[in-house]
Amino acid sequence: MAPIRGVVFRMRITALALAASLLASGGAASGVEAADAAAPAAATTPLQPSRSLQPPPRGDAARRLPILLQADSLRSQPDLETVAEGHVEFRRGGLLVSADRLAYDMAQDLASARGHVRVEQDGAVYTGPELVLRVQRFEGYFLEPTYEFTTLGAGGRADRVDFLGGRRSSATNASYTSCPRDGPEEPAWVLQTSRIQLDLDANEGIAEGAVLRFLGTPILALPTLSFPLTDARKSGWLPPSVNIDNRSGVELAVPYYWNIAPNRDATIMPRVMTRRGFALDTEFRYLEPRFEGGALLQWLPNDRVADRSRASLQWQHQGQLGYGLRYGAELSRVSDDDWWKDFPDAGRGITARLLPLRLQAERPFELPGGSAEVYARALRWQVLQASDSFIDAPYERSPQVGARLGAQAGGWHYALEAEFNRFTLPGGQEVSPGRNVGDRLHVVGSLSRPLREPGWWVVPRLSFNAASYFNNVTPAAAADAPVEGRRVIPTFSVDSGLEFERDTSLFGRAVHQTLEPRLLYVKTPYRQQDQLPNYDSAAKDFNFVSIYSDNAFSGVDRVSDSHQLTAGVTTRVVDSASGAEALRLVLVQRYLLSPQLVAPNADGSPDGEPLTQKFSDALLVGTTSVIPNWVLEGAVQYSPEFQRSVRSVISARWSPGPFRTLGTTYRLARGLSEQIELGWQWPVFRSAAKSAGGCSGSLYTVGHLNYSLKDSRSTDSILGFEYDAGCWIGRIVAERLSTGANEATTRLLLQLELVGLSRIGSNPLKVLKENIPGYRLLRDDFFGAANP
Repeated sequence: MAPIRGVVFRMRITALALAASLLASGGAASGVEAADAAAPAAATTPLQPSRSLQPPPRGDAARRLPILLQADSLRSQPDLETVAEGHVEFRRGGLLVSADRLAYDMAQDLASARGHVRVEQDGAVYTGPELVLRVQRFEGYFLEPTYEFTTLGAGGRADRVDFLGGRRSSATNASYTSCPRDGPEEPAWVLQTSRIQLDLDANEGIAEGAVLRFLGTPILALPTLSFPLTDARKSGWLPPSVNIDNRSGVELAVPYYWNIAPNRDATIMPRVMTRRGFALDTEFRYLEPRFEGGALLQWLPNDRVADRSRASLQWQHQGQLGYGLRYGAELSRVSDDDWWKDFPDAGRGITARLLPLRLQAERPFELPGGSAEVYARALRWQVLQASDSFIDAPYERSPQVGARLGAQAGGWHYALEAEFNRFTLPGGQEVSPGRNVGDRLHVVGSLSRPLREPGWWVVPRLSFNAASYFNNVTPAAAADAPVEGRRVIPTFSVDSGLEFERDTSLFGRAVHQTLEPRLLYVKTPYRQQDQLPNYDSAAKDFNFVSIYSDNAFSGVDRVSDSHQLTAGVTTRVVDSASGAEALRLVLVQRYLLSPQLVAPNADGSPDGEPLTQKFSDALLVGTTSVIPNWVLEGAVQYSPEFQRSVRSVISARWSPGPFRTLGTTYRLARGLSEQIELGWQWPVFRSAAKSAGGCSGSLYTVGHLNYSLKDSRSTDSILGFEYDAGCWIGRIVAERLSTGANEATTRLLLQLELVGLSRIGSNPLKVLKENIPGYRLLRDDFFGAANP
């Protein structure tokens, strides 16, 4: 749930009005009378050099700036009229007005510019045949102006712009586009309005008869449209979106944005799905001085496919109370187990099938050399089960109460955590047999003394893990006596390393190379634990971080006995010129000095058979970008027992230029899974000629394929095309998400991006960025220039 941060989305129709609004705000008040008034001030006040760059003044401050008037000829009748002719240039601050002729009638306070009138201000250029303006009242008109906004690469024209006094204006038959406008044909897309009225003081614009045309066809029409003239939020209808998938059919959504207050807003989005019927989404966000949050309710009053009412609710809230107390809440709930399959975009939680309810309160404290906090939390789950894939429900904690501190003193580092948990299982959920529920009190702490000098470091560390269990029973055998027990397990470790460096060359490049050997010694005595409950412990994934840890398990309930050495070496090659890492290689392995009695099973669960193998699996990790345009990465877990790799991940990505990337990844977990992934973004066609509306076109293909070699089937896949015509981009992306062994959800995402205006349709960009390594937007900037 995103915090309030401006307009959710708004058609950039305000660009049509810039020709009038910039003139009205900056003071196009040309006139000799203003020059006469400014002359005495300029004569009596010496100019001082600016000590810093400042933006040009606006409004009344702009009108007080001195005027510079330049022309081939200048004649004046005192108190009557002043006429400038031939290459006339009128300058005031950042405003420049040029014309063939400029006349100022002092009696009527009327300035008239005719013949090749050109106005430049704030990166915008306006041209037209005639500008007439009553200076002080700021009333008049600009005939047939054309305008170009250089920062946006867009512009348009109007039949007439009227200045209505003060900061009000209107434009008649105005158009706006970012496509080339130098030919006789209509631009590829153009936004046209019959009339626009602007009130800068009220920060409001009203457009009448707004029609958006694409390739000569009207695709959006609004009889009346109200919009803000700044980035401030404003209530109103937002552009519609269309989604297509195999479960809901074609979906049309028309959102309405409600700006309730500066710190509160809501988006109400009616949706119609051809297969399921009507739905209503309502999002509410709030931002108060001491709390903030948001809620999203999705409701289907009668899902025709499921033949029932369905809903989902997400809510996030966080705030502060007095005395430094912070609190928060997170809720995610759905009406049925099939929600995650039917609406994959609506999933919330750690996974789409584990939906949390979290409540927490905490109070931090500052300590000399460190900090501490006390906290209270509660956690419950809604688990979405499926007939072909059962999920073992995780434990709930109601409550979880504790305190922790960490600090430094005299070079010593110490940390302490004490916590009470009541573990329960989700009500109404099927659970594996033999699982306990009950209470646990644990205290964990550590004391270390890091010693660091250039070229070496040593960190001796003493820690302990103490836990007490009570009221622990198995729900299926509640009549049995509760399981109780306690244990205290100390651990001593010494982590050390050396750092060697040298300057050398590689492939003709000056580089800086390091060699970093590391040795970790761990000693943990054996304590029998298999008779105690296990609520939160599981075997750590074998990786570079876990192999250098002093416990083979995560969580608190299990602590592996250890008498072992872990030795590894890392070498890095850094480009001396850029500082970028060009190569990194890591090799690490663990050696048991005595058998490990508290060891995990092959599936990662605790309480497995004792581990007697002296040498652990070796881990080799490497990454390099030494070869131009290539990034190579790999990680291999090699088993000395089986004398082959048991798990490996190898990937390669080639990116020879912008919007050109091709990558593949191979993943192997021997006996469990074997997958290959392919992702790409690549141009397949580029037109040398201009298409309709004067835009040239380039066609790109994008995609991602995840194929299971073990199951001989595709799990997840994405295939799409992007057509970049310079001033507009079309995207069509098909996505297939596996939701079961024989089930999948397929979506079709369509989007039209009108550069400099808006994006219309469903948004595939998040899908592309999350699934295609190296993917780049064809427009890094929403209003960016055309890509090369």
